[in-house]
Amino acid sequence: MSTQDIDVIYNETCPICAREVSGYRRYSDSRGLPIRYHGLGSAERARLGLSEAQAARRFHVVRDGRLIAGLPAFVALWREMPRFRWLARLVSLPVVFPLARLGYDRIAAPLLYAMHRRRTERG
Repeated sequence: MSTQDIDVIYNETCPICAREVSGYRRYSDSRGLPIRYHGLGSAERARLGLSEAQAARRFHVVRDGRLIAGLPAFVALWREMPRFRWLARLVSLPVVFPLARLGYDRIAAPLLYAMHRRRTERG
């Protein structure tokens, strides 16, 4: 499986998001994978027409010129990283995907966004 160019848009101000993406970045950089990482203030986010709030609400990946958000974005990224392909396959299973998506959409993403809003409101 060949690795395609990927652009990751993530909330670098979120300690949890930043730690997770930092691991992906170290892995992809050490293997020379064509994956680029962009924070909320990046020109790439603005070029895609994502507001800072939209980008902070969900994890985003651009693959093949297509913007992908949420759990499907994680799966798209994992598919391009040999160490994580097993996770992409597992999460993509018909029984697992809806449950994982529900967990991300209803629990993880809203919780992380609420934490982001509290951090930004405090200054």
